[in-house]
Amino acid sequence: MPSMIIPTATFIMGACIGSFLNVCIFRIPESKSVVSPGSACPRCNTFLKFYDNIPIISYLFLMGKCRTCSAPISIRYPMVELLTGLLALAAVIKYGISIDFFIYFIFISTLVVITFIDLDHQIIPDVISLPGIPIGLLSSVFLASVYFKDALIGALVGGGSLFLVAWGYQLITGKEGMGGGDIKLLAMIGAFIGWQGVFFTIFVASASGSLIGAVLMLFAQKDLKFAVPFGPFLSLGAIAYIFFGQELIFWYYHIAFR
Repeated sequence: MPSMIIPTATFIMGACIGSFLNVCIFRIPESKSVVSPGSACPRCNTFLKFYDNIPIISYLFLMGKCRTCSAPISIRYPMVELLTGLLALAAVIKYGISIDFFIYFIFISTLVVITFIDLDHQIIPDVISLPGIPIGLLSSVFLASVYFKDALIGALVGGGSLFLVAWGYQLITGKEGMGGGDIKLLAMIGAFIGWQGVFFTIFVASASGSLIGAVLMLFAQKDLKFAVPFGPFLSLGAIAYIFFGQELIFWYYHIAFR
């Protein structure tokens, strides 16, 4: 029983942080404060009581509706809370209660916010990615698995590689194929996980993005025009590297060069 205290507490903490991430996802694109005012129903503008704002539980208890006006509450909110709780749990299982856990969980939480903002608005706010680059470089001083030199190279390689791809695509086609937000995001990712993580992230993002894009093109109407944001796939690649990257790279080299 005592062994379950830390994982349970970590999941609860992650779900509570996920509730705050929902606020960030909704307000940052609109340049609103994430601190005040408190959360309110978007339909009747009634401020939520603390017992109506308990992560996951309140949504289930209210059956997905506002207590005051019965307006439906998006299932997105408990999904983000559950996702963040599970990611916190996975991080503490892998890293324990350590400086690596806290740094990587903050980084992962940032990627969750970026993912949903990019899905909703096709933007990656500079207010998140640009400060994230120096914060990532500073974090490498404390991380056991990433040296400052690797983080600096990662930021340069991450941002530089996508910049060259975007520049080359625009040069050849005359159209913008990749936004500056993706470039800054990969620079931030490189600052947190190093240059090795950048290559892993690009591979996972490209593979998963191509797969999802092919599925969407297969099932979408022929005359439908849509753009698939790349930020969520970059975030997926970075998170995958944090949890499985070193092991997968070791496995690959063991198989390929034995």
